[in-house]
Amino acid sequence: HGHLVESGGGSAQAGGSLRLSCVVSGFTISTYCMGWFRQAPGKDDEGVTVVGSDGRVKYADSVKGRFTISKDNARNTLYLEMNNLKAEDSGRYYCVADPWAGACLLLHRGNFGLWGKGTQVTVSS
Repeated sequence: HGHLVESGGGSAQAGGSLRLSCVVSGFTISTYCMGWFRQAPGKDDEGVTVVGSDGRVKYADSVKGRFTISKDNARNTLYLEMNNLKAEDSGRYYCVADPWAGACLLLHRGNFGLWGKGTQVTVSS
């Protein structure tokens, strides 16, 4: 079974930046659909971005132009670079994965069978 461990969360001012990491063990990320979801207090979780084994990426409209997903296959690690942060970006960020390539077609939580425990991001305005 895979194990996903997120880090890099914390507090930032609006307009600032944070970089999240997700270290993976138990499977090779290069063959999986990988992504990030987030959940704000009192709200449903939201798909932020995904990257397929073919390198294709998809972003939620709310983060396009500000967030960048990337992966280091040699380190088996997924990243999320977050720039120009807004207060509405606050929430708990989860690293997700699934071996099904189709999982990367939609930012839908039901597509992902593997989840990390998350890392908290708080953006103050």
